[in-house]
This record gives sequence, structure tokens and C-alpha cells, in this order.
Amino acid sequence: MGLHKVMSPVPGSVKKPKRKGKGLGSGSGKTAGRGHKGQKSRSGGTKPPGFEGGQTKLVRRIPKRGFHNIFGVEYGIVNLKDMNIFEDGSSVGPEELKQAGLVRRNREYIKILGEGEIEKALTVTAHAFSASAKEKIEAAGGRAEVI
Repeated sequence: MGLHKVMSPVPGSVKKPKRKGKGLGSGSGKTAGRGHKGQKSRSGGTKPPGFEGGQTKLVRRIPKRGFHNIFGVEYGIVNLKDMNIFEDGSSVGPEELKQAGLVRRNREYIKILGEGEIEKALTVTAHAFSASAKEKIEAAGGRAEVI
């Protein structure tokens, strides 16, 4: 005995799919709801989004602006004033900064900037430091270590 033998769907809840193009008597035979001739009646007769009938598409007509350096490194920025949430004497690295929500986007590299004051002696590990951030960390009794 199997469930498929015992249970069945409620009558009328399951309909057979409409079979198009299966003869004139079926109600949707011959052209199968596609009308007569024309691009849309053909198989594969769709054009990609942005197609303008052969005219140069808008995305190619608009001038391009700016420059993107493919070798450029983007840093996640953290200011010293935001680092006072950590306990005194603790070690702070990229993972701790990401868990605390101080790095806005998911960046591979992190740079510490010197805006604000730091009141705790922390061992900060990051990919880059500004000169003022390094001074302030060391003045508070902490260490700035470059990865």
C-alpha cells in the first residue's frame, strides 16, 4: 500500500495543462495562439531587453563618464572614535571590526583613520593606518600593527 493509492487530490483541483497546436478541433490548434506570421509568431522571435528595432540602443548612445582603476585597492574605513566600544587591553583585528559592524561594506582591506579620540589601550591590527591614527593609538598606550 502506498500513499498515492490511498490519497488523491480534491476533484477539480488538478487540471491538465493546455496542449497548444494539437489540431484544428482542439480550440488552440493551427497558429496555437500566436496569430499569423510576424516575428512574434516564430520560435526564438524575442529580442533582448533594450533592443530598439536596429537603432543604436540607449545604453550605447549615452556617453560614459569616469575611470575605474582595476588595480585600485578599496579600503573599509574605521575611525578611532568608533573603536571605544572594545574593552581596554583587547586585540582588535579585521574580523572583530566586521563583527562589531564598524566596516560598512564587505571590504577585503581595512584602514584606520584618526578622527576622534581613543580612550583605551588597544592592539589594533589592520592593513593600513593614517599617521594621526597611529600616533593616537600609541599615545593611549596601545599598538598599531600592519598586516
